[in-house]
Amino acid sequence: ISLLYTIKFEHVSSGRAFTTQSRMTEKSMFWKTVDVKQPGSIKRVDSTEEGPMLKKPSWKQRNISSEDEEKFAEFNSKTDDAWLDDSNTDLEFSIDPRETAGTGLSKLHPSLLPRDLQRSKSRGEGSRGEGSSQHGGGGVRSSRPHLLPRSLSSEPPNYATSDIYIPPRAPVSTGVSPPTTSTMEAVQEVRHGTVGPPHSPLDGDDGLSKEDKRAKKFETIFQSECPDLENIRKMSWFGCPAPHRPIVWQMLSGYLPPNEARRADTLSRKRSEYWRFVAQYFKTRNDADFSSLYHQIHIDIPRTNPAIPLFQQQKVQEAFERILYIWAYRNPGSGYVQGINDLVTPFYVVFLGQYVEGNVERADISQLTDETLANTEADTYWCLTKLLDNLHDNYTFAQPGIQMKVHDLKRLVNRMDSDLDSHLERNVVEYLQFSFRWMNNLLMREMPLRCIIRLWDTYMSEPNGFSHFHLYVCAKFMTKWTKVIKSLPDFQAIMLFLQSLPTSKWTDDDIGELVSEAFQLKCLFPKAVTAVAGTT
Repeated sequence: ISLLYTIKFEHVSSGRAFTTQSRMTEKSMFWKTVDVKQPGSIKRVDSTEEGPMLKKPSWKQRNISSEDEEKFAEFNSKTDDAWLDDSNTDLEFSIDPRETAGTGLSKLHPSLLPRDLQRSKSRGEGSRGEGSSQHGGGGVRSSRPHLLPRSLSSEPPNYATSDIYIPPRAPVSTGVSPPTTSTMEAVQEVRHGTVGPPHSPLDGDDGLSKEDKRAKKFETIFQSECPDLENIRKMSWFGCPAPHRPIVWQMLSGYLPPNEARRADTLSRKRSEYWRFVAQYFKTRNDADFSSLYHQIHIDIPRTNPAIPLFQQQKVQEAFERILYIWAYRNPGSGYVQGINDLVTPFYVVFLGQYVEGNVERADISQLTDETLANTEADTYWCLTKLLDNLHDNYTFAQPGIQMKVHDLKRLVNRMDSDLDSHLERNVVEYLQFSFRWMNNLLMREMPLRCIIRLWDTYMSEPNGFSHFHLYVCAKFMTKWTKVIKSLPDFQAIMLFLQSLPTSKWTDDDIGELVSEAFQLKCLFPKAVTAVAGTT
């Protein structure tokens, strides 16, 4: 049966009004007479016009008889609940430590303790032994330890030795990846007023200075045939003693294996491999395709730390030329960029230091054997290669890694000190104009070399130290000079100051303070580093 509608539309001045005249057929009348829902219709179940469209509950209320009440009363009288409802949360009391040994319950409020413990407390000393025998004569253990809240003790309990298990909170989806275990440990360190990796390795006072205790700790670590690399990282974060620094840097760089039985073979093999590269590739430096590369390296070497006598010696400069040329030749995707020459110097000084007594920066290498110089050069090459592998985007075409880090630095400084950021903007000072060198040279030209070596102790120990943690160090380094920068009136004064910062008298303590503050900053802004597209 066909359905016929006649619709008539009438327009009025205030809008459009619709009047509809409909003729219903027999089939349409069928839906009105039969008690069946029409397709697509929704019927409200409550009496109100605007009420919710919900189904009525299917259960019916059950009448409770007096017999049920008597049964419940009898059950309640025989049941001993484990928790009291005591509103007095300020009451202080103590329990015999023998009863609570290993449970962490001695500091909890009585309203949170099992009732048997409260009874033993109220009975006095005589009933304590009785309560202990009831639980097998050992320390009293809560029947539901996982319900004990961690926030109601008078001071933070030591969960490292406590038997109480606190279940983790269910993760909540916020669109941000949850913090890693290392990040959470770091946040706890910041909250408790300490910095650096958890569990400072220099606890205790045996009359030794901090440097002597650190050196003694490293000697203990290397007595093992296969030292724990993670333990070495934690120790080196606070600074590495000079005698142990060469082997520590080689291990943390991934160049030298921790296993003592494999070290000699690895060093011999890698050193020989480097000198095969030199014999194979260095002779191409005068070819038409590579002459410009070698020329750039050749003119940059004398500019490398010209104030340090060690780097003005001819043998050292020739070693640097070979190191940089071989690396650039074997990495055509990156190639040599002005500034990489500075990154060679910390490795060379540290590895040469194991053969030189006194100040390495003023050492006369003519007194050393050719084998010693050859080994130092090879070790420097491989560790530099490991470092630059993590900074690949800094030295590709257009240097996108550095540009991204400069952008991240501006955002981070704005969050830390918006007034400083506004002052730079008012004076038309672009971050790229002064911080490009910070990222390209890893602050090599902003601090003395001795401070850079101490800084790299921490970089070697910190995950992604050179690529990520360096950003936080630069941000704290920038804000250290906030007052001075804000007092400077114009672009020229600000730029002159930022390009010659007064760090010539800095010591290891200044670097320790800097990395500690940077570590706190990393905990506050863990997502500050932007990943370059196409990288991980």
